[in-house]
Parts: sequence; structure tokens; C-alpha cells
Amino acid sequence: MPGPILDTLLGADLAQRPVWLMRQAGRYLPEYRALRSEKGGFLELVYDAPAAAEVTVQPIRRFGFDGAILFSDILIVPHAMGQTLEFLVGEGPRLSPRVLDSALSAFQGAPERLSAIYETVSLVRGQLGPQTTLLGFAGSPWTVATYMVAGEGSRDQHETRALAYRDPGAFLAIIDAIVAVTVEYLSGQISAGAEAVQLFDSWSGSLAPREFERWVIAPTARIVTALAQRHPGVPVIGFPKGAGEKLPAYARETGVGAIGVDETIDPVWADKELPGGMPVQGNLDPLLLMAGGDALDLGARAVLDAFAGRPHVFNLGHGIGQFTPIAHVERLLQVVRGWRAR
Repeated sequence: MPGPILDTLLGADLAQRPVWLMRQAGRYLPEYRALRSEKGGFLELVYDAPAAAEVTVQPIRRFGFDGAILFSDILIVPHAMGQTLEFLVGEGPRLSPRVLDSALSAFQGAPERLSAIYETVSLVRGQLGPQTTLLGFAGSPWTVATYMVAGEGSRDQHETRALAYRDPGAFLAIIDAIVAVTVEYLSGQISAGAEAVQLFDSWSGSLAPREFERWVIAPTARIVTALAQRHPGVPVIGFPKGAGEKLPAYARETGVGAIGVDETIDPVWADKELPGGMPVQGNLDPLLLMAGGDALDLGARAVLDAFAGRPHVFNLGHGIGQFTPIAHVERLLQVVRGWRAR
């Protein structure tokens, strides 16, 4: 029998909503901080399959979430494509050489870097019960491209947007390359035991509508189509953070099986505008989880009530914050698990 998250992603409208949280495995947990300190850098932890598997299951062990999300990073794909990847303390990721400075064809691909991720998925699957859905993930092509082009994250992705306007043919070649590797990467995760996968498009909100169609919707649709051919019935969750009013078009045109909703979207509006019966995931503000108290309870119930008429996986609108108290997570789970669809 599939777990409640997989059931929901396949269209079941369960009275008790299943729940997992983006970044549920991470720095707010003392057991994660201890292991991270032991292993050293973030990337060393990601590529140590037994350690990454341990991090993945830590929140399941502590909270009993209905889903486990693979512990990894969206920049594993450009690393496998041949860019050097570093995580600098207090500064975030750095990729080199930047695609602005070096032709994509000059990169020496390193697909063997994906093997440890597949091993992590396999190890986690062996540690989970059948009711806990294992979710794999990758970054969406647009978001991954923004890091590859600029070499780091940026406030408005201006270098990547300018390149896409200035030389759309060259930028399409970058997107095409990312699509190809992402399909292989997600397919490998599914073969290793992932039961559903999520595409994170963290920077989709920086694009104008026409560019959103070209660089978010179209590449995502290609990935979804390819995965459906290889792995029929495996759900793909699309999460275009910041999409705003473009969210319904994304839901209709990409072919994703479920749609992640960020915290800036009114869930009542989303329920009205998204395709009827389509599973949704989200969308509590992570800062409400950090704040706790009655505001957390009211916010969680508002999300649950808004999506009461369709399949719904409860989640945050983005990742859990580093300084979120564990007691607040426990309180949220009490609210979600005590709520029932009427």
C-alpha cells in the first residue's frame, strides 16, 4: 500500500492531510549539526552516502513525517556537468568557471558524481517503512542556469536574464544541457527508490511572463514528459517559487502531477485558479513556524481549510528556517494531524 503522501500525489483526497516540510533535514536539528560538524563541509556530507542517508531519516525518526526528502543540493547537476562547486562559509555556493566566462562545451562532464546520490536514495529506502514516501528532487533548468551563468546566487538574476535576452540561442543550449542531465539524474533517483520527485524552481519569480513560458514552463514540460515515458505513474511535483499569477499556466502546461505553492500565494486564490482536483502542496509561511503560538495554529488551519476540497500535502511555502524551534514543529504537527476534511 502506498503511503499517504504518494496516495495524495496520485489523486486521493484524504481526510487527514499528510505532511512533510521543505528543508526538514537540516540546521535546526541538533543531530544534524553534530553530524555536519563531524563530517566537515556541506558538500562532503552530501557525497558521503551513509551520512546523507542518516541526515535524510533524522526528521522521520524525530517527528514521523509522512515523507522523507533526499538530503542533497540542486547544484549537484552543474557539478556533474563539469563545473567546480564550493560552499563558502557565510557566503553560499560558488560555481566556476562561470558560463559567462567559459563555453559550456569546455566543461568536462563528471556523471560519476551522481553515483553517491543514487546510493543515498537506496540506503534511505531501505530504512523507511512502506508508509513513508521517499521524495527525490532536482533544481529546475532556469534556476540551475542562474547559478551556472553567474557562478553564484544573486538578488534578481540579472546576468542570466540579460544573457537570455541578448543571446537566446546560446542560453537555450545551456537549458538543453541542463534538461538532459536532469532527466538522467531524476530517473536515476527513481530507479534507486524515490517514489516521487520535486522540481525546485527557486528563482522563477524573476522572469517576465513571456520569458517564464520559455525558460520555466517549456523546459519543465520536457523533463516531465521524459520521466513519464521512463517511469509511468511516478508523480512529479513542480514548485515554481514566486510564480504568482503565472502559477495556473505552469500547472496546466508543464504536465506536473502536483503543484507546490509558496507562501506569497493566497491559498484560497490558488484553490480557485488551479485545475480542479490537482494535488497541491504547501503553503505555510516558514516565518509563522518560527514565530509559533496562536499565529502558527491559525495560519496552519487557514491553509488546511483553503485546500479542503482537493488532494493536499501540507508543507511550508519554502524551506524551514535554521533557527526554528523544534517545539514549534511539534506544535504544527499536532494541528495538522488533528485537522480533518469535512
